[in-house]
Amino acid sequence: MNWWGKILGGTFGFMLGGPLGAALGAALGHQFDKGVKNISLEGSPENDQVKAAFFTATFSVMGHVAKADGYVSDAEIAHARTVMRQMNLDQEQKDAAIKLFHAGKRADFPLQDALAQLNTVCSRQTNLLRMFLEIQLQAAMADGVLDVSERRILLQIAETLNFSVAEFEHLLDLVGSRGYTGARAAGGVVSTDSLAQARKVLGVTSATSDTELKKAYRRLMSQHHPDKLVAKGLPEEMIALANEKTQKIRKAYEILRDHRKAK
Repeated sequence: MNWWGKILGGTFGFMLGGPLGAALGAALGHQFDKGVKNISLEGSPENDQVKAAFFTATFSVMGHVAKADGYVSDAEIAHARTVMRQMNLDQEQKDAAIKLFHAGKRADFPLQDALAQLNTVCSRQTNLLRMFLEIQLQAAMADGVLDVSERRILLQIAETLNFSVAEFEHLLDLVGSRGYTGARAAGGVVSTDSLAQARKVLGVTSATSDTELKKAYRRLMSQHHPDKLVAKGLPEEMIALANEKTQKIRKAYEILRDHRKAK
């Protein structure tokens, strides 16, 4: 039985207490936070616990970020539903995700407490938390605009999860180039804009050596490798989101590599 089946089946041994447990319990009409307060969140939690926390935080914080500018746009709602569709959620999971999204929009949503719990449950696994932050950035930019208030909350999220401003800016470049395909013009010529976007994706410059370029590519591929993320606790339903990132990283590297070879 997978993690979601265990929740619906009433197996609470891995379940969460705290704000995330309360949010998931409310979304499902249960009180999962009761009777499990004695479960320690320190140390190395089970993957099922991590998956439950990641799923709960993803959609509740997404709702909070969407409401940051005081208004949830149609594009932001559509993006939330797109994420649900990419995850191939069943109807019960979709209903729970929607309720979590709405819970996050509430003025009294305990953002800091929820993030602190996610950080603890995930044992500060950087790659997993980076994926979480990327999902939030992508949600905020769904309407093509990153509002000042949205940026402020996203920076707050990044800081709480122990990401530097420089790391935040790189992730913003990676997510902001979501329309990047690495397309070439006729004759195989790569446009200046495509090269610039590819460099942003990999976090390199035109002066970066071939060796360092390859290192940057391998590092990013390792950080976003779906199998590694799932092993750390990423819900299997989110593999498609991780695959999307690795495809973008690979295309960016191939563009820069081939451009250098052609010079």
